Amino acid sequence: MRIGIFGGTFDPIHIGHLACAEEALQQFDLDKVIFMVAGKPALKNTESVAGAQDRYWMCCLATADNPNFEVSTAEIDRVGTTYTIDTLRDLHSQLDDGDELFFILGADALRDVPLWKDARLISEYAHFIVTTRPGYDLAEVRTLLAKRLPELDYTFMDMPALDLSSSLIRERFIHDQGNRYLITEEVEHYVTERELYS
Repeated sequence: MRIGIFGGTFDPIHIGHLACAEEALQQFDLDKVIFMVAGKPALKNTESVAGAQDRYWMCCLATADNPNFEVSTAEIDRVGTTYTIDTLRDLHSQLDDGDELFFILGADALRDVPLWKDARLISEYAHFIVTTRPGYDLAEVRTLLAKRLPELDYTFMDMPALDLSSSLIRERFIHDQGNRYLITEEVEHYVTERELYS
């Protein structure tokens, strides 16, 4: 099997995330994409982040109608700081012969990969699918990686121009601007009922 791993805080998950996962599924002929909800990411301040269980349930609601999408609590369940290398090692140990892992992330996050724990070993476990985002200089990122992490095995994936971010969604909730068509209706109801970003 060809398995995509889409890691993130998903605070909240939005249609840009879903479109990215579906595009990776199609372009790279993946059998499924697992949304890996971050527990306590090493390089992110999680003090203002919605609770892990809330983020998990929002992912479940958003992906429920796609049989090729799964949501995992592996990083939430892990005690302490979450490191991608540990997740990939665990998943790799469960693969059958011939199975492959593909790690999906945005071009904006790619520049931080050299700072990750055991970054030089990551390509032993997964090929990186890097989604393009409007306004990001891919040549600059390539140059940075060539200098700081030449071992990284990655491919850029062209995406429709959806310049969305979870921080934008949160801001729109805070200012009561509405997020219809930016997130799924189920996630919007969940956020409202739980008053996650009030």
